[in-house]
Formats: sequence, C-alpha cells, structure tokens
Amino acid sequence: MTSLVDRTATPPAPPQASAFRRVLIGSMAGSVLEWYDFAVYGILAATVLGPLFFPSGDGIVGLLLSFATMGLGFVARPLGGIVFGHLGDRLGRQPMLVVTFLLLGVSTAAIGLLPTYEQIGVWATALLVLLRMVQGFALGGEFGAAVLMVSEYGEPRRRGFWASWPQAGAPLGTVLATVLASVVGALLPDGAFDSWGWRLLFLAALPLLAIGFWIRRGVEESPVFRQAQERAAERKAASGTEASGTAGSGRSSVLQALARPRAVLHGLGMRLGENIAFYIYTVFVIAYATTSFDYAREDVVLAVAFGSAAQFCGMIGGGHWSDVVGRRKAMLTPAVLLVAWAPAFFWMVQRESLPLLWTGVCVGAFLHGVLAGAEAAWITELFPTRYRFAGSSLVFQGSSIIAGAPAPLIAVWLVNSYGVGTVIAYLVVTMLVTIVAVATSRETRGTDLEAVDS
Repeated sequence: MTSLVDRTATPPAPPQASAFRRVLIGSMAGSVLEWYDFAVYGILAATVLGPLFFPSGDGIVGLLLSFATMGLGFVARPLGGIVFGHLGDRLGRQPMLVVTFLLLGVSTAAIGLLPTYEQIGVWATALLVLLRMVQGFALGGEFGAAVLMVSEYGEPRRRGFWASWPQAGAPLGTVLATVLASVVGALLPDGAFDSWGWRLLFLAALPLLAIGFWIRRGVEESPVFRQAQERAAERKAASGTEASGTAGSGRSSVLQALARPRAVLHGLGMRLGENIAFYIYTVFVIAYATTSFDYAREDVVLAVAFGSAAQFCGMIGGGHWSDVVGRRKAMLTPAVLLVAWAPAFFWMVQRESLPLLWTGVCVGAFLHGVLAGAEAAWITELFPTRYRFAGSSLVFQGSSIIAGAPAPLIAVWLVNSYGVGTVIAYLVVTMLVTIVAVATSRETRGTDLEAVDS
C-alpha cells in the first residue's frame, strides 16, 4: 500500500489557464442551475405550488405535501450518485458533466409547462413528482462531477479555494431565483403570478441550459483522471487483461468506496448538520416567517437573497481559509458558532422586525457558507482517484436523503406540533454530529490527489 501523500509521484502536466477557466465556469453553471431550481421550488412551495398541485382544505397539509415532493427529488439523488459515480470513475468526469446537466436543465424547464391539478387531476401531481425524481437523479451525478473536475484541475496549494467555487453556485442560484421571483412578482398584475407567472421562473432554466451546455461540451477531461487511466492501462497490460477506467479491478467503484466506509461515514456525518442548516436558513425560513408571522413574502425572499450573497462570500472565504489553517479548523470553527446561533436566529425572527430577520438570515447563511466552503476539497481528498467520483457522490448525495430532503418537512412538522424549541434542538443536535465527524477525521490539506491510493 502506498502512502496517502506521495510527494515523489510525477504530477501530470499542469492544465492551461484557459482550460481551467472553462472547467471552473462550466462546473459553476451546473451548480447555479441546480440550486436555482431548488430555491425556486422552495419559494413557490409555501404559497403557489401547494394549492395548484396539492389542493387541500388545510394550508399546512398542502405545504407539507409540496415540501414532501421536494424531498422526493432528494430520494433519487443517491441513485444518480451511484450510477454516475460508477460511470464517472470508469468513463471519465467530463461525459458525466454534459449528460447530467442536460437532464437537469430539461426537467427543470418542463415543470414550467405542467398542467395543474384543476386541469388534469392527480396526473398533474404525478408528473410533478416524476420530474422532481428526474432532477434528483441528474443532480446525484452533477455536483460530484463538478467539484471533482475543479479539485483535480486546480492548483493543489489552493485547492480549497478553487473547490469552493462550485459550492458557491448554491447561493448564486438562490440569489438568481429570489431576484427573478421578486421582479416577476412585482411586474405582473395581482393574481397573475400565482396563476401563470410562476411558470416563467422554471422556464428561465432554458437560457442557463444553453450556455452551460456549450461551455461543458468544450471541457477537457481531468488531468488526474487521465493519468490514473494511463497507470491502470499499464497495470492491465502487464497482467495481460483489458484496461477499464481507473479501477484496479472489475469491481464497481461504488463497492470499492463502501468497502472502506470510514471516509464515507465521516463525510456523511459532516454533511448532516451542514445540509440541515442550509435548508433552515434558505427554505424553511420562507414558509415559517410567512405562515407563522405577518412577514410579507417579498420581504422574506429579499432577506434570503441577501443572506445568499453573504453565504457566497462565506464559501469563498472558507475555502481560502482552509488552504491557510487546514480543512478541519476551517470547518470546526463555523460549526461551533452555528450551534450558538440557532436560538438567536429564531429569537430574531419572532420579533417580527425586518432588520432582525435580515441579521438572523445573513449571519446564519454566512457561517454556513464558511463551513461548506472548506467542505468540498476535504471530501474529494478523502478518496483515491479510482473511486473518488463514487465516494464523493455517496457523501454528497447520501447526505441529501438523510439530511437535506427531510429538513424543511421535519422543521414544518416540529414547529406546528411542538413549537419552535424543537426546531432549535434539531439544528443544534445535528450540528453537534457534524462537529464530532470533523473532529475525529484526518487533516487532508496538502493531499496529493495523483498519489492517493488507499
């Protein structure tokens, strides 16, 4: 077994700056589209999609059902992570970037063309669920491919900084969604937005799809993956067998990652609190503030937009900070602060003061951003090249089904059944799991991705 960091390994030729820029922009395009869709759905779930696709006499029931459909998209993500993770480790990262992006963009735009429950009955609900599942399946492979391409292309000593940019596509997508929702809502006459204007937000995915597809088609394969392919081919030739991807055997890269579960479990534990915090501060807060208090939807959406801008800065700053102080310290510090911020955040929302609401959302989102910014490079550095796509996807997408998917649903149920104190406890306990997972993991800053072979 070779060491985790082999400094004598011959690195591949550094990619040209223009090629890296294309990788970075192409990776971010998919991340922006991914989170644009989820932000749009989260904004509309509280006030529009529930009545149109889940008619019910009880508004809370409709809200829960619309959030449950958001969760169904997450259910398909681990399956997408398994399928595309295996293919990405066998065939390469670049083809997965193109295929997953096409699936994501087309399914998002198709939601804007759906008939409502009033028009075709339960078939409208079924079609919405199907499209959410297709989106989830595509997302299962999309984000892992994007982060891996940037991590494997980027300068090693600044890997944390560069890998944070695909992560930062999340707040950019949220900002784009909230700004467009606010503009469309302001321009349309009363009742038009809830009737048909909401469709424009989903159809806006088409320009993003066209631009992102053009960029991603021209992206070259990861140099780290190419070198691993060449080494695998040499080993196969020496043994008289046919080479296949980077795997050292005929086993699926997913099974190889699961056979060494420690890295996967650390990643899942870290992502638990981080994922839940993201959805509380960007999705649940919209439903909570507008249904439990007298906040106007436009005011809360605007607060989330500014919070997402703060989150973006936190992510880029957190990624850079992790290159300076190490991944573990860069993640532990904001995680501890988020534990302390949870009760303060809900106290601010309950005051029904817009300045306090903005402060609560922006600080919470910024701290989450710092945590998530260092996370991307850390996760990719946990796995060797031969199953890095599969291992990273298991972490990114496995956490989505145990944390991200049920988070808004659980929070709505808790606050309506037992009060806001239980939501605070939910945030605190899950963030403590994140702290334990990071504290017991190894430091990965400085890991040579070409040499990792565990």
